[in-house]
Amino acid sequence: MNEDKKWMNLALEQARKAEEQGEVPVGAILIKDGLIIAKAHNQPISKNDATAHAEIQLLRAAGKKLENYRITDTTLYVTLEPCAMCFGAIIHARVGRIVYGAYDLKTGVCGSCTDFRSLSCFKHQVSITGGILQKECSDILHKFFKLRR
Repeated sequence: MNEDKKWMNLALEQARKAEEQGEVPVGAILIKDGLIIAKAHNQPISKNDATAHAEIQLLRAAGKKLENYRITDTTLYVTLEPCAMCFGAIIHARVGRIVYGAYDLKTGVCGSCTDFRSLSCFKHQVSITGGILQKECSDILHKFFKLRR
């Protein structure tokens, strides 16, 4: 659990970068064998790309670095529960574990809004841990949206 908190704090740093750029503050990092493989944050607004969520950006960077679209034996830390698009990409990349911070009751597919783990259409199974540094991850999002309303 302490390792998860350590890595989630680094994902929060990425979320702060997104916030500084006017993006929804979601950050992600990918760990393999105790090392950071890639870091990313939300960029849909700045890139004019609806698919530029933190997780997708992360998988793209990791694939380039590892020279493989299969990113096995890794743990993906993300500050917000993945949406359907991101979960699908994570499954296709064969990530071993997802650790997320804030629960997303509107679009989260790891148990909050719905649970894609129970779908039989996915061959790959991923381990999921939610709620790591949940308050910190939720607070940055709430603050961001409060300022925009």
